[in-house]
Amino acid sequence: MQKLLEGIVEFKKNDFETHKILFQDLGRKQSPHTLFIGCSDSRIDPALITKTLPGELFLIRNIANIVPIYREAKEYLSTTATIEYAIHILNVKNIIVCGHSNCGGCAALYWEDKKFNELPHTKRWLELAKDVKGKVLRQIPDEDEIAKEWLTEQINVVEQLKHLLTYPYIKEKYKKKELTIYGWYYIIETGEIFNYNKETHFFELVN
Repeated sequence: MQKLLEGIVEFKKNDFETHKILFQDLGRKQSPHTLFIGCSDSRIDPALITKTLPGELFLIRNIANIVPIYREAKEYLSTTATIEYAIHILNVKNIIVCGHSNCGGCAALYWEDKKFNELPHTKRWLELAKDVKGKVLRQIPDEDEIAKEWLTEQINVVEQLKHLLTYPYIKEKYKKKELTIYGWYYIIETGEIFNYNKETHFFELVN
């Protein structure tokens, strides 16, 4: 905690002063250009890997960067509500779904039920990605763990892109070319980011 407290002081003294005018402009409004949907993993820093400033990215972070299929419901829908707000109120022009290497959420798709004894809500959440597991196991033998991990993380990104298009207002804007949608795969240990090419169905190196 001491490190965090010292960081607050350092931020106010240096970073805030460097961007003081920007923060003043952001004080009463925001106009982010991109909705960034990423994993909650502590190793992922959207602003760091994109070199963006405060006010540019509207963020959704959850286990395994999952986008629930669109539906109207009476219960509380955090990710769906945030997507709705980003499109209708903030009018973002881009959506990025960013998966990453060594994703614990993707790995948990293959856990035995007993490992979820204390994680009932995590188990329920990962049901949204059950189709990913099925597609991977049809392509790769279960014993090839490295290939299975890599393919699961990438197929998961592709599936979430498909889920986005179940939102009627996203599909409409996408068809009118008023909204662009990207699928990224970030490799933590190398800093490489790959973008999904919808024509070739491959992830291509960006940097």
